[in-house]
Order: sequence, then C-alpha cells, then structure tokens
Amino acid sequence: MVQTKFRETKLRRRIKRCLWTVIIGLAVSGVTAFPLETELKFLSDHVSSSSMMGTWLHATYRAVKTTNQQFPTLSYGTDWLAFAHLVLAVLFVGPLRDPVKNIWVIQFGMIACVGVFPLAFIAGSIRGIPFFWQLIDCSFGAIGIIPLYFSYEYVLQTESNKKSDPQNARPLPQQL
Repeated sequence: MVQTKFRETKLRRRIKRCLWTVIIGLAVSGVTAFPLETELKFLSDHVSSSSMMGTWLHATYRAVKTTNQQFPTLSYGTDWLAFAHLVLAVLFVGPLRDPVKNIWVIQFGMIACVGVFPLAFIAGSIRGIPFFWQLIDCSFGAIGIIPLYFSYEYVLQTESNKKSDPQNARPLPQQL
C-alpha cells in the first residue's frame, strides 16, 4: 500500500511536469502571437536577406507591416489566434487537478498535435509557405506530442495502480 501511494505520487509529479511544459508552451505561443509585426521586424533586422529563410522573413515582415498599415483589422485574426492558445493552455489545468478524470484533455491535445501536420502541409502549400517553414510549423506538433504522450502513459499507469490496489477495490455486491 505504501509503495503504491509512493508510486502514484511519483507518477502524478511526472504528469504535472509534462503538463506544465505543455501549458507554458501554449501560453508562450499565445503571448508571442500578439506582437507579430514587432517580432518579424526584429528577425528581419537580424537575419541576413541572402539566405532563403532571410528572404522569406523580409518578405513576410513587409507583407505584415503593409497589411497592418492599410488593413489593421486583419491583425485581429492573430489576436484571436493568441487568445485561442491561451484558452487551450487553461484547458490543461483540468488534467493537472485530476489527470485520471480528465485524460480526455490529454487525448485531445495529442490529436491536435497530429492535426498540425496535414494543416501545415496542405495550407502551407496552398498559401506558398516555404517547405522549411512548414517543417518549423510541424515541429510544434512533433514536440508538443512528447510531453502529452508521456502524460497519457503516466495517467494510464496511475489508473492501473489504483485498480490493482486492494485498498481501492470496490466491494463485491452482496449475494441474495
């Protein structure tokens, strides 16, 4: 029993560490979507335009700057993108509090990470996004699924430990 409790505490600590990684990643992604033009200007100023990435960054910065000057309401879309990331970060508070009950949130996160790939490749190709940038976009899904997968496995182990612990066993129904 003591060993089971110790193991569950250890697993819950691991789950929390993985989920905090996801929450912080989503929050940082969300917060950094607000000052898009400023960030692109910084990158444009510090990356050589002689490289393929530099050329693309310079063109993207000019497009965002021109769009913001002429049609500032379009940036409202990236504000909502930022907000969505922050809301998704809050969603993972549920599994932090009760990972077994809220395992569906972790599953949802893993599905979303897998969904990044077709979106990046399909929409990226349609919009003329360079392949190297599509791979960078895919990295969010590839990296994000790692702590989610480990969280998922740790939750399954926690659930399995609870079921195998005689202290948590349900009483047998009474026979008539």
